[in-house]
This record gives sequence, C-alpha cells and structure tokens, in this order.
Amino acid sequence: MQLIAYIILYPFLWLISILPFKLLYMVSDAVYVLIYYIIGYRKKVVTSNLKLAFPEKSANEIALIQKKFYHHLCDMILEAVKSITISEAEIKRRYIFTNVEEVHKLEKENKSIVLLMGHYASWEWIFILQAHVNHKGYAVYKQLSNKYFDALVKRIRAKYNSHLITTKETVPTLLRAKVNKELTLNGFVFDQSPKAHKALHWQNFMGVKVPVHVGAEVLAKRLGMATVFLKVKKTKRGYYEATFMDIIKDTSGIENYQITDLALKRVEEQIYEAPEYYLWTHKRWKHMDKVPDSFL
Repeated sequence: MQLIAYIILYPFLWLISILPFKLLYMVSDAVYVLIYYIIGYRKKVVTSNLKLAFPEKSANEIALIQKKFYHHLCDMILEAVKSITISEAEIKRRYIFTNVEEVHKLEKENKSIVLLMGHYASWEWIFILQAHVNHKGYAVYKQLSNKYFDALVKRIRAKYNSHLITTKETVPTLLRAKVNKELTLNGFVFDQSPKAHKALHWQNFMGVKVPVHVGAEVLAKRLGMATVFLKVKKTKRGYYEATFMDIIKDTSGIENYQITDLALKRVEEQIYEAPEYYLWTHKRWKHMDKVPDSFL
C-alpha cells in the first residue's frame, strides 16, 4: 500500500513542484480554504495555544493571528513540495544567510556545530545552508511512516550534502563522525515537547512552564562542539532571512541548560515579533500540568 500511495501521489506532487511561484501560492491559497474553513485542521489546538500564549489579546486579535498562521502553514507545505524541483540558484535567492562568515570562522577553527532553531518561519529550506559551507550536514528528524516518501525527503536533502538522521541514530552517527574527524553541522529543531516523565529540564515558555529538550546541548558538550542559534525571519511571501546568533565556541564551562534556555528565549522573541510564523498546531503546552515539585 505504501508503494501504491507513492506511485499515485508523487507525480501529482512533482507537477505542483514545477509550478512558478505565483501559481504555487495560488494553490496554497486554495489549500488554506480547505484546511482552515472546511477541514478545520487542529483549529481547537491552535486557538487554545494562542489563548495560552497571549492571554492579554482579544478574541478578534487571536482570530487574526490564527488566520495568518494557517496561510503561512499552507505556504510552508507548498514550499516543501517545491523543494522536489527547485534550483539551487532559486532557493539561494529566497533563503538568505546574513552572516554565514560566522560559520566559516568556526570551520577554520575546526569546530563542529550544534545548530539550534525553533519551529518558526521556515525550517524546510534550511538545507540550502550546505551550499554555503564545507561542514557535513546532519539534521535530526522524525521518520515518515511511508518509507518511499521518507526516502524522497532524504534524497532532496542529500543534494546539498545534508543528511537526515533519526533520534536513535543521532548519538552513534555523531560519535562516529568525531572519531573520523569529520567537520559536521548538526541541526536541531528543539522546541517541540518531550515526554514529561523523561524531561530533565523544565522552563518557562511564553509564560508557561514546560518540559524542554536538552539533548542538543548535552551532545554539544559531550563532543566538544560549538553551539549556534539560527534566527529565521520571513521578509515576505516565499522569502526568508537567517542570522546566526549566540555563538558559543567552548561549551564546557557553561552551566547546564543555560544554552537551551537562551535558545528558548530567542524563539520567544521571534514569536512576540510575529506570532503568525510559529507552528501553533503542535501541542507544545500539553504537559504544563505535570510540572514536578522540584521545578515549581
């Protein structure tokens, strides 16, 4: 069944991917009507999350952010499809790094990097970073249930020397890279919710205490990597600007979880600046009522 689904859907996705951007975003507008007004995809979750994060905002303000978010979500879905055939020149034009020389400096110092970013603006096109640097790229991701589409996503990323690895593969892969003296750049979209009973750290996020993933920071310290936060800004429809921030070359002397807390604060700052570009469909605050006494 997985192969049949792939055979049926892939040609359709490929045809969408070759559309010029003007037509692509017309499709996105149609998908928005379907997802928001007809299907109502996770609208209750989004509304609840927005009310929790912005208790001071009126119902009309929440509704406006919600509609803008769904428009952006549909754009990201179509941009992900566009990745199948988009040229390197086109994606470089649309996803700009303002200070990639900071990565080049770490490269000259033979420093591998843990790159932290949130589910904000666009994480689909981040793989084009590999066209600007010499680090070998790894990105931790959730494996797709359909193995054929999973292989497709991996092929798209691999075009630019960026390789997707699952959570289970992360430690052995990066340990092996260190032994082989490979210079790596390792991307972690870290702001999703871990399981409450496994959480080592809880922190306030948008005014609510939640469990936080700290694996990226732990790995950076264990393997002697630098940590960097990537701030992504949507400048206009289909265009993004990414900036490297909070570069810590030596993480060994940094207090535990301080790097993660700083990165989480940066995600907050982005949300307050333009809340419609955050991924509100995630149940980010689902464990807020399970805070251990030791973290209260």
